[in-house]
Amino acid sequence: MRIVLVMDCFDQLNNGTSMTAYRFADTLRKNGHEVRVVTAGTPGKDKYIAKEKHWPIASWFAHRQGFAFAKSDKDLFRRAFEGADVVHFLLSLPFECCGAKIAREMGIPASAAFHLQPQNITYNIHCSRMDWLSRSIYRLFNRTFYKNFDHIHCPSQFIADQLVKNGYQAKLHVISNGVDDDFVPLEDVKKPDDGLFHILMVGRLSPEKRQTVLLKAAALSKYADRIQLHLAGRGPMKHRLMRMGHKLKHPPVIGFYSKEDLIRLENSCDLYVHASVIEIEAISCMEAFSCGLVPVICNAQQSATPQFALDGRSLFIPDDPVDLARKIDYWIEHPDEKEQMSKAYAEEGNLYRIEQSIRAAERMFEETVRDYHAKHRNAAEVSMAEKHERDGEA
Repeated sequence: MRIVLVMDCFDQLNNGTSMTAYRFADTLRKNGHEVRVVTAGTPGKDKYIAKEKHWPIASWFAHRQGFAFAKSDKDLFRRAFEGADVVHFLLSLPFECCGAKIAREMGIPASAAFHLQPQNITYNIHCSRMDWLSRSIYRLFNRTFYKNFDHIHCPSQFIADQLVKNGYQAKLHVISNGVDDDFVPLEDVKKPDDGLFHILMVGRLSPEKRQTVLLKAAALSKYADRIQLHLAGRGPMKHRLMRMGHKLKHPPVIGFYSKEDLIRLENSCDLYVHASVIEIEAISCMEAFSCGLVPVICNAQQSATPQFALDGRSLFIPDDPVDLARKIDYWIEHPDEKEQMSKAYAEEGNLYRIEQSIRAAERMFEETVRDYHAKHRNAAEVSMAEKHERDGEA
């Protein structure tokens, strides 16, 4: 198939959605598809580059999260869409809205993905307690964008349920974003011999990810003097986290890692913590337990990540550092159980490999194309029948 992906920001690989889109395009190409990408950013093969759009205030917030907006360009969209079998939109921002309109004008089948959780917006503008605002954003996205699609990709059942709850009418395809095959237990990586218990958390350094809860839990642990934290990521909270971390006996190591270095770090640590209260899926957590790291996951209502916990030992109460400290202490005190669960989680990771996700996405694209042509063929037949009826009456 000739598939076009549309997304404001494709190259910022410290942004979870961008990383997902990059892997998605790469795997589709390996499966023999021609993939074009319409985006702002760095030129490259089969990329159609738009200029960056600067929005007052919003662009400032976006840059801090490793994201940039693209400027709509109708001619660019038309060139990119020419001859396409299907166009897939990964976000629902003005750039994608313009692209979707062009696809409809050109008569090209299109699908969309739901990657931008409204709470990611409300938490970053410090309106997390305003549930009505999140609901309004869900409905705004539907009214301005998603209502025009018959097929929507949802990375988790959690987000599919949210869309149904907020009135979305399209067919929802629950397909994991998938874990790269390189995220596996490695035999050649040795644990540090410093006598410390190494805990990793991966994710954007931003308020909703709640790295602060992990820092507080580490300080409350019975084994605080033995804990070494690793925070992998970039974001606006970095300096605050560094200040908080200096109060610990072993200040956290904060940095951004290449894929290869991250895999080795995940294989060298003792435990993974996912403290975020907002997640559509959480690829970072999936990658970690696919490497055999036992996770301790925030059991938040607005997060899909608790679905990965194999039992209650891997869940803690949202925003409760005391409960998180108890769970950390449990795993420190039960190394044999941790070793057993490490193998179970690594096996669990095999259920979410990206190749399986791509096969499901291919089926979604085929169904999108088939339904589009059937729908418009039926519409044409109805129109022709009405014309004949009018001619007969005349």
